[in-house]
Amino acid sequence: MDLNGEQDKRQIEDYRKHPMINLADSINRSMIGDLRALTKGGYLTKVIISIIIAILLIIQYVRN
Repeated sequence: MDLNGEQDKRQIEDYRKHPMINLADSINRSMIGDLRALTKGGYLTKVIISIIIAILLIIQYVRN
């Protein structure tokens, strides 16, 4: 049972029924970015992103 596949199929159907939702979603994602794209990678991508976030949090903590 692939929940992501089912969710993607449902989202595609919604986009076909309501094309303006697709436009609004695309505009919003272009303005604020799509963080799901970072997590769709493999294990190595997730580890690297986690390390980068940890480093940024440490830098923020040290500055304050």
